[in-house]
Amino acid sequence: MQLQSVQRVAVLLRLLAANNRTGLRLVDCLRAIDMERSTCHRLLQSLIAERMVMQDQDSKRYFLGMAIYEMGVAVPALHLRDICQPYLTSVAVRTGDTAFLTVRSQFDGVCIDRKEGSFPIAYVQEAGRRRPLTVGAGSLAILSALDDEEITRICAENRARIQKKYPLYTQDQALCRIAQGKRLGYVFTDVLERAGIKAMGMVVRDARGRPMAAISLSALNTRWTDRKQAEVIDILKETTAAFEEELARTPQPPSVF
Repeated sequence: MQLQSVQRVAVLLRLLAANNRTGLRLVDCLRAIDMERSTCHRLLQSLIAERMVMQDQDSKRYFLGMAIYEMGVAVPALHLRDICQPYLTSVAVRTGDTAFLTVRSQFDGVCIDRKEGSFPIAYVQEAGRRRPLTVGAGSLAILSALDDEEITRICAENRARIQKKYPLYTQDQALCRIAQGKRLGYVFTDVLERAGIKAMGMVVRDARGRPMAAISLSALNTRWTDRKQAEVIDILKETTAAFEEELARTPQPPSVF
């Protein structure tokens, strides 16, 4: 029973993290997860008491609380985020589009930061949102930099999740994008959650050459001209190289993987 409670708390916190910009009402939480109303309400109230969740008294919407932030600043991935902020901002400003920093968390890719340019897109991935590592330009860029055995293991683990959430997205399509990343050094793909948007991602490696993050860029299809693609590739190459050089000079916390 205690393990089940911990799992339910984790599900709630992840749900709030993925929707923290707008917050969620109790009814929204119940629609998204399989949980009794009384149980969900009790857990949320307990999390509020521990400052891990807060509730806006006017809208009744729930948001992550300050205790989550206080613990989060110690997470190694946020060390990357802090160093990467000027590089991510530069990408957004130079391209005019929305830039993201993604790290790997087991079988998932997690967006830990984003910066908007002068042409922000309607669909914006929230910081804190996680998706299967086989989805999204940044995640796929990380995946393409792993060895074949690890790629096979991750694809097999995520297959059922992909089929359920993205039924039109096949394993062959994912493998094609992974092969593109290995061959070209970047991944260029459609954004599955929103038609008419494409994204390009490039891996960031540590001093040993291991993939530790990815910088990606999302923009409307109409903005991705041949010239635009070439410019973005150059900007991402320049940015990831500079980011990697700074990381090599900076003491690193334990691996985020």
